[in-house]
Amino acid sequence: MASKVLPALLLMGFLVIVMLSFHPTPLQSIAVKSLPPKDKPGANPELKRYWMVFLRKGPWRNQDSATAAKIQRDHLANIGRLAQEGKILVAGPFGNDEDLRGIFIMSCNDSLEAVSLVNTDPAVAAGRLIFEVKPWWTARNCLFN
Repeated sequence: MASKVLPALLLMGFLVIVMLSFHPTPLQSIAVKSLPPKDKPGANPELKRYWMVFLRKGPWRNQDSATAAKIQRDHLANIGRLAQEGKILVAGPFGNDEDLRGIFIMSCNDSLEAVSLVNTDPAVAAGRLIFEVKPWWTARNCLFN
């Protein structure tokens, strides 16, 4: 019996010592450390701020099919125009019929410019789409010019 108790006590003592001396360090993403401080935009020249636009179903989606098709054609033409101007770098729909319909990644000076450009979209103007704009940082020229 003593041959089983002694090793168990030694193991328990060892585990107590390890647990008492262990001080975990919280992990942080490398990306968080490389983001520029909020009060110093552009502090890290390796990063560039883009604008992520989330397009969602709007409150007015009850147009007849001919009107909805025209709004969609004009929506795509507006995306093409903004892409030619270098303002929209990525645009596309999601492959389902949920509330979140698509995204734009935009290269603008600030959120006000991004909002004003998205407001030129005929689907937004018609109320078929609503949007949300978020700043998004990534390595300069990682995917875009």
